[in-house]
Amino acid sequence: MGYKGSSGKFLDSSDISIGDIVKITKNETSYQGILLDRAEDPDDKHIVLKLNSGYNVGIDVVDATAELVQKGDIPKLEHHPLNIKKDADKPDISIISTGGTVASVIDYKTGAVHPAFTADDLIRANPELLSHANINGKAILNILSENMRPEYWVKTARAIVDEINDGADGVVIAHGTDTMHYTSAALNFMLDTPVPVVVTGAQRSSDRPSSDAFMNLISSLVAAKSNIAEVTLCMHAEEDDSYCYLHRGTKVRKMHTTRRDTFRSINALPIAKIENGNLKLVDKTVEYKKRSNNDVHLRDELEEKVALIKSYPGIPGDIIDYHIDKGYKGMVLEGTGLGHCPDNLLPSLERAKNEDIPIIMTSQCFYGLVDMNVYSTGRKILSAGVISGLDMLPETAYVKMVWALGQTDNIEEVKKIIQTDIAGEIGEKSSEKFFLN
Repeated sequence: MGYKGSSGKFLDSSDISIGDIVKITKNETSYQGILLDRAEDPDDKHIVLKLNSGYNVGIDVVDATAELVQKGDIPKLEHHPLNIKKDADKPDISIISTGGTVASVIDYKTGAVHPAFTADDLIRANPELLSHANINGKAILNILSENMRPEYWVKTARAIVDEINDGADGVVIAHGTDTMHYTSAALNFMLDTPVPVVVTGAQRSSDRPSSDAFMNLISSLVAAKSNIAEVTLCMHAEEDDSYCYLHRGTKVRKMHTTRRDTFRSINALPIAKIENGNLKLVDKTVEYKKRSNNDVHLRDELEEKVALIKSYPGIPGDIIDYHIDKGYKGMVLEGTGLGHCPDNLLPSLERAKNEDIPIIMTSQCFYGLVDMNVYSTGRKILSAGVISGLDMLPETAYVKMVWALGQTDNIEEVKKIIQTDIAGEIGEKSSEKFFLN
């Protein structure tokens, strides 16, 4: 940590330390902000500033000048207990953090964003939470969402069960956005919950003026108090701070790298719209599991040796053989169109069938149904034992295969599970209306 080499000497010459407000001028352009720490400095020539806009900028110190504007003496957040009394008239909501920026707080000494580990941290950063519920906060992981693994899905599911058994009226899961839809699908298959479980995140961190963290978190809290007792995903519905959508956890996907309304329901409508603290169903005909007094049930046996493979022009057949040889227990093939792949994969697909290794066919199109009965190519694939994924998203099909193989090693039972709608992952025969919507 810290600056060394050229950048270290550059800062030392002006008596500048991490957390100071500085002005750096280079090529007649000036940048003012808080000097941030840097975990890695491979070229030792760059420093990082957090600008007033909330964005971070890296600056090459060669031929640059530095001016100390203010020493970093801004006080850090207080850490004494808040000792907030429980309001008997409000529900008890647990917020479980796995990482990501939605449940983070800012260190005003350095301008860096850190995970909020306790309910007190969350309430200091978002005092409006208390107007909705009694808050219990817990961090079980602190990872970037690309590092999520099936074993962490299990850890998260078990933490949810503990909170519900301890009396939580609803649970919110704070999660990084990149793999959030995998986790929401996994929790749907593993949990039979009597209370709402809402997964949420943020595209932009809480230190940026355009952050979506606060609105997503508050809207998720509203959903966690509702009557919708299944695992859902709550995020911005528009680029503006107007309202959020509550998506079914098995029918949602991240569709844009940066937009705040990146999550969209695919082949389905969102369940509800949350605006100004109020939840309203998007369509009265949308079905959902309702809150009950039943016990929570957990089925968390998983098989991690499952592959998600994308078909493409020129894909070699031995890519399937590779996974068979490596001991993979199942695969999901993201095919083209109605669920197709090149003919040269057929011998390998037959081999998988003969070795009782199930393969699900999904489509790269996202919208619409897989139908391998239309063309001869599809019928050959069906004859090779490949299972139609119907209108399941490839990511959901992958998660379902991981879960199904954890429940049984009987190939016929696995096939039955895959084509049985368990958590709303398989929809109507015609999904054109959702595409047009």
